[in-house]
Amino acid sequence: MTSNPRAHDTARWAHYASRTVVVVFLVLAWSLALPATADASLLSPELEDKMADFLAIFVLFVVPIGGIVVFWIVHVMPEKIAHKRHHPQFEAIRTLCLLSLVFGGLLWPIAWLWAYTKPTGYKLAYGTDKHSDYYADPTVNEREALAELQQRAAFLSKRGPTASDLESMRADLAALESRIAASRSGGEDK
Repeated sequence: MTSNPRAHDTARWAHYASRTVVVVFLVLAWSLALPATADASLLSPELEDKMADFLAIFVLFVVPIGGIVVFWIVHVMPEKIAHKRHHPQFEAIRTLCLLSLVFGGLLWPIAWLWAYTKPTGYKLAYGTDKHSDYYADPTVNEREALAELQQRAAFLSKRGPTASDLESMRADLAALESRIAASRSGGEDK
């Protein structure tokens, strides 16, 4: 005759359950039989008062100032993004950010989206999709010229340069170096 494994497991679990009930009952009886002083806190009353004072000062002064700073930073962020990306309508985004501060943040999502998008017809109308400050920076034109020279050099290295290609590239490089030197000396005089 074979024994049923499930019956054996059930009996074992019943034994453990009864043992657990007995232990819980003994712990409860022990805690009721020997009452001790119960404290609601691990800290002394004086230390609780000091901690409550510091917590009150923190909540009354630091939290509102921190909230205002975070609110300001979040609402100025689209302006900083538009400036970094040289958005052509940067001033309008800045104005929308300031209006968003006045209207309690209702316009902020629009400013955020506008900072990350480029206007579709702006380049057709004005010939550029960058803010005018981007081109006022003297190093921007040099960076664009340097990028163009690097592209030409990569193209020539694949194709194999001729003497006229090398001469024109040397002339362009000399002109670029003179413009960079002039912009640096002009920038130091200011």
